[in-house]
Amino acid sequence: MAAGSDNSTPFDTAKMTANTRSQVSMAEHCKISVDEAEFGRVKLSMPKDGNTNHIGTIYAGALYTLAEIPGGTLFSTTFDSSRYYPIIKEQNIRFRRPATTDITAEMTMTADEAAEIAAVADRDGKADYDRIVELIDTEGTVVAISTNSYQMRTFGT
Repeated sequence: MAAGSDNSTPFDTAKMTANTRSQVSMAEHCKISVDEAEFGRVKLSMPKDGNTNHIGTIYAGALYTLAEIPGGTLFSTTFDSSRYYPIIKEQNIRFRRPATTDITAEMTMTADEAAEIAAVADRDGKADYDRIVELIDTEGTVVAISTNSYQMRTFGT
C-alpha cells in the first residue's frame, strides 16, 4: 500500500501533478495534470492547447505520453515506493479517432491485484503486470487505447 494511504483517503493532486512534471520532462511539456487520485485509481488530463500536430489534432507522441504516465501515478497511490519501483517494459497504442479536444486517461487496480503483484515482487524481486488505459476526449469518445506492460521491482534487484 502507498505510504500514508488508508485505501480511502484522496491524494493531493496538485502535489502529484508537480511531482510528475518535475520527474518527467515530457509531462511538463505536455501539461499533464493529475485530476483525481486515490488508492488503486487515478485520472489524468492533457490539454489540446500546446500538444497539436501539423493538422491541428493532438500529436501522437503527446497521446503516447499521456497513456504511459498513469502507470507511475497509479503505482504511487497503490504501492510502497520505499520498497518498490516501477518500470515500463512495453507499450502498444491503438489510435482510433483524431483527438481534437482535451484528453483524459484513467487507470485502476484492485486491492487484490496490488496484493498479488506485491507478493510476487517480494518473492522474486520483481513482478510483471499489465494495465489498459483509454484516452477519452471531452465528448466521451475513446480516441486511443493503450496496453502497457509494467514491471515492479524491489530495491536491490
